[in-house]
Amino acid sequence: MIRTVLTEIGIFLIPFAVYALFLAASRSGVFARSSWPVTIVARLTLVALALVIAGLIGLAEFSGAPPDSTYVPAHIEDGKLVPGTEK
Repeated sequence: MIRTVLTEIGIFLIPFAVYALFLAASRSGVFARSSWPVTIVARLTLVALALVIAGLIGLAEFSGAPPDSTYVPAHIEDGKLVPGTEK
């Protein structure tokens, strides 16, 4: 679960990192307040949210077990724990 959360946080930060790289390449002040006007930050936030939503939809659509699979819970065989699987 933590991997999924960290992935989505990383996806959210991508537009801001790209803009910071653009500011660095154009030799503008990356840390200057004038380089980060509210309109730009708002647009970056909207793009970031769209990327996160697309990532969550992709995660829900393309991960997990196949639709007709059956879950076999964890059990003990010959004194050893056998983890749960999807068959």
